[in-house]
Amino acid sequence: MRAAEVAAGREEYENVLRDAERFAPFAEDLIWAEALLYVPDNAYRHLTGDEWDRGTRHSYESRSHQAGWTGP
Repeated sequence: MRAAEVAAGREEYENVLRDAERFAPFAEDLIWAEALLYVPDNAYRHLTGDEWDRGTRHSYESRSHQAGWTGP
């Protein structure tokens, strides 16, 4: 999933889950929605006044899970 797809709303998100062809515009076009990745960190800082020192086992960087991609 891409942040832009999530920003497009629940209906579009669910459409993409049902039909992979609908993912193409989110993969090919430059749709800037990276700011969504920082919403949890900003909300935590706003509510607590502290930085959220969180680690994650999954990277949110594009194509970071190379084993999950098929093809040449």
